[in-house]
Amino acid sequence: MSKSVSVAALGTPRIGPRRELKTALESFWAGKSDEKSLLETAAGLRAANWARQKAQGITVIPSNDFSFYDQVLDTSVMVGAIPAIYGWKGGPVPLGTYFAMARGSQGETEPHTSCGHAHHDHDHHHGVPAQEMTKWFDTNYHYMVPEFEAGQRFELASLKPVEEYREAKSLGYETRPVLLGPVTFLKLGKAKDPNFDPLSLLGELLPVYVDVLRRLSANGAEWVQIDEPCLVLDLDEPTREALRRTYATIAHALPQLKVMLATYFGALGDNLDTAVALPVAGLHLDLVRAPEQLDAVLAKAPRGLVLSLGVVDGRNVWKTDLEKVLAKIEPVAARRGTDHVQVAPSCSMLHSPIDLELEANLDAEVKGWLAFAVQKMDELSTLGRALAGGRDSVKDKLAASTEAAAARRASPKVNDKAVAARMAQVTEAFARRKSGFADRAKLQRARFNLPAFPTTTIGSFPQTPEVRKARAAHDKGQLGHAEYEQFLREETARTVRWQEEIGLDVLVHGEFERNDMVQYFGEQLAGFAFTRHGWVQSYGSRCVRPPILFGDVSRPKPMTVEWWRYAQSLTRKPMKAMLTGPVTILNWSFVRDDIPRSQASRQIALAIRDEVLDLEKAGAAMIQIDEAALREGLPLRRGDWKHYLDWAVESFRICASGVADATQVHTHMCYSEFNQIIDAIAAMDADVISIETSRSKMELLEAFRSYQYPNEIGPGVYDIHSPRVPDVSEMTELLRLARQRLKDEQLWVNPDCGLKTRKWEEVRPALINMVEAARDLRAASH
Repeated sequence: MSKSVSVAALGTPRIGPRRELKTALESFWAGKSDEKSLLETAAGLRAANWARQKAQGITVIPSNDFSFYDQVLDTSVMVGAIPAIYGWKGGPVPLGTYFAMARGSQGETEPHTSCGHAHHDHDHHHGVPAQEMTKWFDTNYHYMVPEFEAGQRFELASLKPVEEYREAKSLGYETRPVLLGPVTFLKLGKAKDPNFDPLSLLGELLPVYVDVLRRLSANGAEWVQIDEPCLVLDLDEPTREALRRTYATIAHALPQLKVMLATYFGALGDNLDTAVALPVAGLHLDLVRAPEQLDAVLAKAPRGLVLSLGVVDGRNVWKTDLEKVLAKIEPVAARRGTDHVQVAPSCSMLHSPIDLELEANLDAEVKGWLAFAVQKMDELSTLGRALAGGRDSVKDKLAASTEAAAARRASPKVNDKAVAARMAQVTEAFARRKSGFADRAKLQRARFNLPAFPTTTIGSFPQTPEVRKARAAHDKGQLGHAEYEQFLREETARTVRWQEEIGLDVLVHGEFERNDMVQYFGEQLAGFAFTRHGWVQSYGSRCVRPPILFGDVSRPKPMTVEWWRYAQSLTRKPMKAMLTGPVTILNWSFVRDDIPRSQASRQIALAIRDEVLDLEKAGAAMIQIDEAALREGLPLRRGDWKHYLDWAVESFRICASGVADATQVHTHMCYSEFNQIIDAIAAMDADVISIETSRSKMELLEAFRSYQYPNEIGPGVYDIHSPRVPDVSEMTELLRLARQRLKDEQLWVNPDCGLKTRKWEEVRPALINMVEAARDLRAASH
């Protein structure tokens, strides 16, 4: 009997190779198709997914990794954690209720994501709002935040995991069902009462999990995968105790069921002793993010524990160097026995594009270095065969892998001597403005002579259907370059004129020429590649195609100078130049794995610095460099924050600090939670920072007050994520609250975020009211 090694997929993309799920969902939401056809599309996608995995040699195929929107929302529905506002009275949860939790109901439009931060539109006077949404650990995927309260009851309200296991079985696939673990589920949720600890609900929640697991076992499941990614976070003792209690309860209730406990996105670290002592049959380790943990785990793992080795990167796009991985895992298989080792991706492949073969237009050399989900499955299967039958059994595949790795290392496309030489010349002076803020502020005030409480916007104006249609026609070659340019110039001129008419103090050009705040720059920088089908799910039907950062970055020529120059020629008022910052470009791309992220960030910073200096030379006196994703890149463990923030802030400063003192540098950040990183924000030393604050009624400014933030700040005075038009008094009240926390000379007046996704009929009255509110304030303060 030949020995074999299990090859597992922890989860797979669910959107379909051509985004079939997106099409089906949006058709259903628009009322163009019925529930039956949506369910049929979903079943077809699952069947194709299982077949694809089997064909690629995956032997441990997951089920219940499919979702119509998000796996955390699925878990909330499974356990009946459905807030009263959604009107559910018990029994099976209708799809309508599920989508109301995901998207709100009535009057909902496309969610706003111009800052990459996923918000939902709600007109609060109609229907119900969606649940809050936030980032899934440190990925660019978003989950719907569960809501908990004291006295919460749970009940089994959806049999989805059991139904999908049975569905796979009926098609001839034995699967390993995946559940989000109860402790991580509670930790990811939030309570309306900040003093209430959701973990206190564990006793209520566990019986529902045991019920689901019993049903899976009764239907023939021998193994289940339970994901507890909270094990890679900083945990307190009560959380560790909750994990011990959870798995003791499951082991006691279902001694025959084998649990593969999955951890990912980092190392177990100080939670290792807790993890290896849990009564589970298997433990999955992320050995891509945290390769250094393998020896410590091997030293402590009980003999009978099956180790799932996450050696293929589930959340990036690079081919695996198979021989290098084998050198690491062959000794593990030899020591523990091939029946106690599984080969797996580092995490679910949900975060990876689906199939590289669809990319017909990608540079052939770059394509040779990449692997999407389908190719990663093939890599896993090759590793499994090598462990079971020796390297000779797969020698052609190993040779091809080694050759690809060597070609990538040596390629001039990856290594640019000019970039290396420039990086070597960067000194501390690159990251410092010539003078401190107080001196710069005097020069800038004299230069601009703006009124008190100056008004501006964050940068983008509505991308109307006409704008999108013209861009699509230009992309397809149906609209000539000259005609498209003329169309964009007219849109820009109209927008500049309108801003002048309503009396804004600092104008923007509207960004009609830009597809996306990262892609627009990536397409003009050396070192980036773009796919046509490399879609990954951000949430629900929202998919993104991250740029692929494959090589040293430089800026071949100016990117935005001509558009800025044209816009400034239309007005005598200051025209802000608009750029995306290096850390945001980095955090929203698939990043190189052959150099540290800090180095890639610094390269992008130098490229943006060139653009900043060219804008200044062209006459730009205000330059905004958006770092929407700075906070998103924070490491999962607090102990790693300082290192990240140091290089992230330095990258911003490198791109912003080459200008003269009288040139005003702006930045925009679109999320809350400034308290924890206020030092880093101050260290960025932007002359003006604009932030989202309208929803928190300016409470977020407390951080800036207690820190005594010295620079200028534009707290958003209206929430652009809702179609509502706030009236003048509402904005005046917010400004009054802002004045209690900051000095008058620090305050700017602006919306919360860019206006790209809004309609002109919402934007026009809102901005007119905003200008009026600033005027009222000026009159009142004289």
